[in-house]
Amino acid sequence: MTLKFERNIFHGLTIVACFCLSALSAFAATNVSHVLLKPDIRRAHRTELVARLRVITGLTNLDFTTDGALRFDVAQTNGGSASARELLSQAVHGANVIVLEDASSRADVAFCRVVRGRWTQAESTRPPAYVVLIDFTDFQQLSGDAEARAAFDVGWGLLHEIDHVVSGSEDGKDQTAIGECEDHINEMRLEVGLPVRAEYFFSRAYLKADANFNARYVRLSFERRDDSQTKRYWLVWDAVSVGGLIGDSQRALVR
Repeated sequence: MTLKFERNIFHGLTIVACFCLSALSAFAATNVSHVLLKPDIRRAHRTELVARLRVITGLTNLDFTTDGALRFDVAQTNGGSASARELLSQAVHGANVIVLEDASSRADVAFCRVVRGRWTQAESTRPPAYVVLIDFTDFQQLSGDAEARAAFDVGWGLLHEIDHVVSGSEDGKDQTAIGECEDHINEMRLEVGLPVRAEYFFSRAYLKADANFNARYVRLSFERRDDSQTKRYWLVWDAVSVGGLIGDSQRALVR
């Protein structure tokens, strides 16, 4: 997940003005949302995202409208993380436009990534815009402990990127810190009884791979602490397939 906002406009990530203007018109008229789902996202991926966000936030009626706007009623909740609900509320009613785009199977996206968007017309008069790229297929390649998988899915990935936009938070810059962004997300994990992410950088997992395939397995740790002990949970994936490798001998970011 991104260490900081992308400073350059990524080729092909321009926000289509006609789509956004239509959605923003709906926002102005009905006070719906500044979080918008691009219409070409597959139905299965949309359903998965909604399901995961409902579980995390406890917002039972959270959904995307026909014009792609995220909406929910904060009065209708069943458990979930209060901090996650607050973050989504700030995003929906905030000054920035956040567009969600399906980036499944793209080599340049590992799990999720946020980049700065560009309006095609009258950019100086439009609100700041960001595009969250979501690679749904990357999350399908995760294996490991059930508790860790529950703490790192497409819903958590999206909340991580939204926190970058809403809070201006940054990720860990070295192995000594998890980063301000994941500190916020870990608070949400604790509120729903899940282990917290213990590191920002993933490390190599020394697992045997079939010699006929180019694979490099990596792992990421999560922890549950109490007064007497710390229990660790692991996620494992093939970084060659998922992406995110900086170099053959370097650790990489989960971006």
